[in-house]
Amino acid sequence: MILKNKWVLIAGIFFIIIILFFITKTRQLVPQKRFYESEISDYLKDGDIICRLGDRLWSQYFKDISPYDKRFSHIGIIKINDDHKITVIHAEGRMAEGKDSVNETDLNEFIEIAKTIGVYRLKDFDGSLISKAALEYIGYPFDWNFNLAEEDKLYCTELLYVIVKKITPDIQLQRVFQKELNREIIPLEAISKSEYFDEILFIN
Repeated sequence: MILKNKWVLIAGIFFIIIILFFITKTRQLVPQKRFYESEISDYLKDGDIICRLGDRLWSQYFKDISPYDKRFSHIGIIKINDDHKITVIHAEGRMAEGKDSVNETDLNEFIEIAKTIGVYRLKDFDGSLISKAALEYIGYPFDWNFNLAEEDKLYCTELLYVIVKKITPDIQLQRVFQKELNREIIPLEAISKSEYFDEILFIN
């Protein structure tokens, strides 16, 4: 009985150490400031691509998939509605919160966890075609397999990939081979370093 209690105690201490480690790491990733819609709304047009570096643990993993530009971990597509309300259409994998799908989010909610923000615009193109196409994918499940060959599930840059392929197929977004997944995926820098997009705004 004493031996059993000893192992229970050790397991409990180990569990606490792990929890404290993740709490510490999470605190290190909390943004130093918070961004607000009023800071960026004047720069935005319908169909712009908004990028952020989030404050979540997995944000660090996704930013590092880009070989060179590691400023961002997630993207979305700006939708400016008739009443001038600004929303973001994006694919996110927040399974625990029931948000592992393509959804439409208020701009303030999208940027509230951002450490950096970038806005990009497809050159010489009507952005409303991008946002209109994005609406068609709302509700699609998140692509946990990160498989570009299947379009019934989508991750964040894959959403833009399928839209661009549909409305302007001459544009090819960069791909990188991701060894952990053993396949090619679309990195965040496929937008931020692309010759097809202008950088409209970057703040951190």
